[in-house]
Amino acid sequence: MPTDIVVLSGGALRRFMIEAVPLFEGDTGNKVAIRFGPTREIKAEIEAGATFDLALLPRTAINQLLQAGKIAAGTPTDVVRSLVGLMVRAGATQPDIATVEAFKDVLRRAKSISYSKGPSGLYVADLLGRLGLASEMKDKTVFAIGRPVAEVIANGEAEVGMQQIIEILPVDGARLVGPLPSELENFVLYAAGFAAGARDNGAARAFVTFLASPEAVRIIRAKGMEPG
Repeated sequence: MPTDIVVLSGGALRRFMIEAVPLFEGDTGNKVAIRFGPTREIKAEIEAGATFDLALLPRTAINQLLQAGKIAAGTPTDVVRSLVGLMVRAGATQPDIATVEAFKDVLRRAKSISYSKGPSGLYVADLLGRLGLASEMKDKTVFAIGRPVAEVIANGEAEVGMQQIIEILPVDGARLVGPLPSELENFVLYAAGFAAGARDNGAARAFVTFLASPEAVRIIRAKGMEPG
């Protein structure tokens, strides 16, 4: 019997889900009611008692909700690794970021940089700390708040930007240079977790299984991500 699945998802997965969900619905007859939002807002709603079957959020947020008793024990499943890339304005010279040292040099030479305060921004802030660049970058950082980093770059408000590639590709005027060096663990890991209070997770489990299928993986890679 077809079932409705209520999904709460981080906004970065929107472009993946709008292609994957219709395929799942066509194959199973189940319906997915999915709502997207900033991770911090979705997490806060779940903590406040929001009703849902499945959450799709960065693994760190899922783990915190698991500890708070909002996600059912034993259910978190890694779904995608959303790669973080570096971008410049369209028409600008493409810098070399093939190695960690080359990447650090690009940041040092840039007059300004931009990143968000969402999941990829937390990754970038931590990365700058690990590379010993946090204080050096502080005064030349332009934060993208309420809009994609790619828009900041396309508008010429900052010279280079870093965000999840899935968020960069659709924006005209910004050019993806490529993913950050792999040695930097250059991704935000997204995971699925079932609601602790859900009665029957059968359809939700089927949806998570579908997200690892060849059909879904093809879409994942086309969006600049990798399977979890």
